[in-house]
Amino acid sequence: MIPVKGYAAQSPETDLAPWDFERREVGPHDVQFDILFCGVCHSDLHQIKNDWFPGIFPMVPGHEIVGRIVKVGDHVKNFKVGQLAGTGCLVDSCRVCENCKQDLEQYCLNGSSQTYNGLEQDHKTPTYGGYSNSIVVNEDFVLHISEEVDLAATAPLLCAGITTYSPLRYWKVGKGHKLAVLGLGGLGHMAVKFGVAFGAEVTVLSTSPKKEEDAKKLGAHHFVVTTDPEQIKAAKGTFDFILDTVSAEHDFNMYLSLLRTNGVHICVGVPPKPAEIAAFSLLGGRKSLAGSGIGGLAETQEMLDFCAANNIVSDIEMIDIKNIHAAYDRMQKGDVRYRFVIDMATL
Repeated sequence: MIPVKGYAAQSPETDLAPWDFERREVGPHDVQFDILFCGVCHSDLHQIKNDWFPGIFPMVPGHEIVGRIVKVGDHVKNFKVGQLAGTGCLVDSCRVCENCKQDLEQYCLNGSSQTYNGLEQDHKTPTYGGYSNSIVVNEDFVLHISEEVDLAATAPLLCAGITTYSPLRYWKVGKGHKLAVLGLGGLGHMAVKFGVAFGAEVTVLSTSPKKEEDAKKLGAHHFVVTTDPEQIKAAKGTFDFILDTVSAEHDFNMYLSLLRTNGVHICVGVPPKPAEIAAFSLLGGRKSLAGSGIGGLAETQEMLDFCAANNIVSDIEMIDIKNIHAAYDRMQKGDVRYRFVIDMATL
């Protein structure tokens, strides 16, 4: 076994703290890489607090992981020692179900293996994430990272990036479309960058007037303050798509009213409570309420290659891992522009 240092929550009631653990030895098809940077996702906080479902403890969060390869298995073909590598939200899947065969491992019908707070495909070995100094992953779930990019700012692409890239690609959002991005946080700022890069006319919907300047700097063409009744009235029936990145409770019916006929409201944020949707909000205009998770491995690699070719990375603030709980507090208040990334050299 390989000794590893990390930060773990021992239970939902305890703070993250240093924890030494072990990872498996590098197998024939495995890649081991030393973790240099790990992004901080809002879901990290949700999961260590058991907000969504009972967790597996001790829990080492982190699924926006980038680093440099230090060892590869004898049968590994696509990676070499010394190369940069990344791992996102998945470290394995069944490989044989209908979805896996269509490069939709994120929707594995037999249950994918999450990078942390999950189980390996043996359904008994816990997975531990990127708040650690090293990781071992099957090469099929390792991603190539360009040497030309800002590595720390690339880390959040492994979740925030692919979570917004995937639905925009699936619904073929681009030139001629009016896209509204609801919420300008870790997910929202990436949605703006992708929407603009794909050629859509992008509007940011936000409760905070203070974010207008940032939205415009990111490339948004318009900004709507959703607490202003006049601005909402003017925006009714104008958007082809709304990409909803908000993880707090909000009024879906009001936002559905902003869609054109046949418009689609796409949820990628995860509020803590179920929403109340009035049937008339959908019937009036044949509107759709949809959801999207991350992308599969092939699509995630496509996204990383697109970002490298178009100089797209996340806007980040680097932190010392010892300050993770202060970062969580600020994240809950929306006080980050726009993604915290842990410098794992501080572990």
